[in-house]
Amino acid sequence: MSLPSALYKPYSIKGQTALITGASSGIGEACAWRFAEAGCRLILVARRQERLQAVQQSLQSEYKVPVHVVSMDVRDLKAIRSLPEELPAEFQEIDILVNNAGLALGTAGIHENDLDDIETMVQTNITSLLYFCRVFTPGMVKRNRGHVINMCSIAGHEAYVGGSVYCGSKHAVDAITKASRHDLVGTRVRVTSISPGAVRTEFSMVRMKGDADKEAAIYAGFDPLTAADIADNVIYAATRPLNVQVADIVVLANHQSGGKTIARPMLEAQQ
Repeated sequence: MSLPSALYKPYSIKGQTALITGASSGIGEACAWRFAEAGCRLILVARRQERLQAVQQSLQSEYKVPVHVVSMDVRDLKAIRSLPEELPAEFQEIDILVNNAGLALGTAGIHENDLDDIETMVQTNITSLLYFCRVFTPGMVKRNRGHVINMCSIAGHEAYVGGSVYCGSKHAVDAITKASRHDLVGTRVRVTSISPGAVRTEFSMVRMKGDADKEAAIYAGFDPLTAADIADNVIYAATRPLNVQVADIVVLANHQSGGKTIARPMLEAQQ
């Protein structure tokens, strides 16, 4: 069997418009850099205006691509509903939607979870993702092209102690992604789920509510994934030929076999 060489050859997405939520840091920011490198126009959505503007300036300086930033709370339905009409003309056709915004708060059990934390996780991880999909997929269907990439998690494929809300929310993302793929199967709109394992970003510091010792303990003794590792998988899915739909990519750190199953050889070597 002979195949023409196309090893690592990406399908061009130059000139397409990618909207990324949670784009001011971590995986979202790393995705912005990868899509800018691919020549995409970018819409970066997050709460931190100053941080968004810093990312915008860096990307425009490095890659000379158009970048529009939107400072907003992704849980705000009114703001999301009006967003398409408020975008500049050159950004109004969204080709790629990366639903990256998400968080975990605490590690309490179901009987001890803070109610405000529950509300924040559910609204950020589930409700806002549904809002963005509902607002931007009609245009994709009308144009018969587009790609929705949802940031799931290994926590969306299993469950663990202290993860009742976060695991539940990511199981919901997994189900939404699969059902959306069924909904859009008659179109050229692709739907992908990216499920990272342990990635060292601001995520765990947020989850541990600023406790640096607890955050450090999560990553002690092994090499966790980086935001760039996940962005590489996102851009891989986005640059497959149009007949290819990457359904789900699960990415774990080398010494990780599950959400909480992690070997820590560097710690063992110190003992």
